[in-house]
Amino acid sequence: MKKIIIIAIAAILILLGIIMGTYKILTMPVSKQIEEKEVQIPLGSGSSQIAKILKENNLIKSELVFKIYVKINKITNFQAGTYYLKESMDLKEITEMLQTGIMHDPNQITITYLEGKPMWYLVSTIADKTNNTEEDVYAVLANEEYIDSLIQKYWFLTDEIKNEDIYYPLEGYLFPDTYSIANKDTTVEEIFEKMLDKMDEVLEEYKEEIEASDYTIHEILTLASIVETEGLNNTDRKNVASVFYNRLNLGMSLGSDVTTYYAIKVDMGDRDLYQNEIDAYNPYNTRGPNMEGKLPVGPIASVGKESIEAAIEPNDTDYLFFVADKNGKLYFTTTNEEHVQVINELQNSGQWYEY
Repeated sequence: MKKIIIIAIAAILILLGIIMGTYKILTMPVSKQIEEKEVQIPLGSGSSQIAKILKENNLIKSELVFKIYVKINKITNFQAGTYYLKESMDLKEITEMLQTGIMHDPNQITITYLEGKPMWYLVSTIADKTNNTEEDVYAVLANEEYIDSLIQKYWFLTDEIKNEDIYYPLEGYLFPDTYSIANKDTTVEEIFEKMLDKMDEVLEEYKEEIEASDYTIHEILTLASIVETEGLNNTDRKNVASVFYNRLNLGMSLGSDVTTYYAIKVDMGDRDLYQNEIDAYNPYNTRGPNMEGKLPVGPIASVGKESIEAAIEPNDTDYLFFVADKNGKLYFTTTNEEHVQVINELQNSGQWYEY
């Protein structure tokens, strides 16, 4: 009996060894071929569809092993796009490329658009990275026919972005991320639509909540853009969103400095605001007159997923005020008296931000 058990265990171990060995072999490169193959990964592709595409291009040995590898390593964030892959790459190299969006074309460049940055930051980045000038980018933004075509193409773009008071119609709609661009001759339109495709992908998760909301998608992204520039972490963002919704519901002005900075087209941190800038009416300036109970006319910066979620799913609070210390920590209060007290305490303790 003991011999039978030993033989059975040995057989199981041998079988496991064969399975593991086979698995390892099937994760290795298909060949030593280093010629790049152009592979298109469509938006929204899952691991099964990607496995099929890779197998059809002879870039992996087994669709099943690819899916097992993805499952074991908990890989979920594949990026759509055109990739240049080699048969000499193993599964680790291939999946890492598909996650980062780096596509291995020698002519390829990347453009990074950060969360909380205004349109003029992106315009400057595109001009620096491609053969387009800043004038080219602004011309595309001012092209009404092009904007109309985008409204027809993307469900989340509406005629609200055509308000004549809005500085840039796509402000807040171009998702901040690092994008792989074919080469320096890539058009502004191609860059914008790659970013809009990513925003479409992000917003799709919240589509039902957006459609059920009392606010339009334009208003949600407008609020999200303020939250993005005011909140430093996810908890702060949801509390900041709560403050703004509470103030809107009470007919109070949002009183947000970041909206005033955007109104005068000055980056926060460059200098303090002048009183005449704060007091001037501007449909973006929520510290100015006639802005009680109103959002700015449009978004004031790029918005990441956490800020979008905060605007859709804010915390339930009674907060009406918040202020940040010089380290970026936010303090939330429900009354003006408490708010003033926090400010005084920060000033007295040397924690008050000064330019």
